Amino acid sequence: MATKTLLLLGTRKGAFLLESDAERRDWTVHGPFCEMWPINHVLGDAETGTIWAAGGNEWFGPAIWKSSDLGRSWSHSSRGLAYPEGSTPVKSAWSLAVGHGRVYAGVEPAGVFASADGGESFAEVKGLSEHPSRPYWMPGGGGLILHHVLLHPDDPDRYWVAISSAGVFETRDGGISFTPRNRGVRCDYMPEDQRYPETGQCVHSIVMAAGRPDRLYQQNHCGMYRSDDGGESWVSIEQGLPSSFGFPAAAHPSDPDRVFLIPLNGDIAGRFMPDARAAVWRSADAGRTWADGRTGLPQEGAYFNVLRQAMATDRHDRPGLYFGTNSGSLYASLDEGASWSRIAENLPVIASVETMVIAA
Repeated sequence: MATKTLLLLGTRKGAFLLESDAERRDWTVHGPFCEMWPINHVLGDAETGTIWAAGGNEWFGPAIWKSSDLGRSWSHSSRGLAYPEGSTPVKSAWSLAVGHGRVYAGVEPAGVFASADGGESFAEVKGLSEHPSRPYWMPGGGGLILHHVLLHPDDPDRYWVAISSAGVFETRDGGISFTPRNRGVRCDYMPEDQRYPETGQCVHSIVMAAGRPDRLYQQNHCGMYRSDDGGESWVSIEQGLPSSFGFPAAAHPSDPDRVFLIPLNGDIAGRFMPDARAAVWRSADAGRTWADGRTGLPQEGAYFNVLRQAMATDRHDRPGLYFGTNSGSLYASLDEGASWSRIAENLPVIASVETMVIAA
């Protein structure tokens, strides 16, 4: 069956779609969509073909956009995306997850909202908003944002959220209660005797291993980690990497031992590619060893950044790997990160990259 491959981009000036076939050699750019609102995350549901986009800012407020015709037309809703009167207003929607008949939106200030009516309206998940640790959550450099929601593939009541800078939390009862999942993740910016608190970690990205929902990979402000028990404990896997600091991570779509990430040169050293030489680092053994892929990437003057949601894999048998930069370039690899080609440039700041493979 012929297939269509879509790359879904969230940017500072709307959503963009890139379209190709199964070979993924030539790409057509469509957009910008969403009336050029700031869009933080775009996600596709391959089962229905629906595309979702999360965005907004302090001027527009938050909104979840929806397209049922591959971007030709869009609608959006903000209904229910608000905290109780008197609370800090929701500034923007930052992340999306779709599954088990619901749409989840992570927002700033950090919280999660759920929709059971196809994104027409949302309801606050109060088990997280009312967590006892919430008064102590502090914003990271990008604000107090909930930037990842990971749904368990089989259990509709179980999911994880990642908050900068509060850490990872898990619910097993559909959001009635949440448990911190940060044991083993250090806070280098805290006093030495407070380096491993229950909450307060600045998680940057979290992804789920293919076929093993209890295996999670996390890129943190202070290191790279793996959990094999659903986040109940974490082990450092940063040995062999050029830096303990970075933002995006991506999981291989079929091999739970393979993971990809893009280290940066440090939190106060510029936040660009180490030595200004671009590379994507990959592990085939769950983070025990690492190798860098550089062919086709700029090896001098690479002062760009890659943001926390701006790397993804597709679902082809020969999977593609993609990342977008804050300078508006988009790169693709068809050999699991060994070599790269630039497939788009001069786009706005790319905040997120996701993929969707559908029948042509």
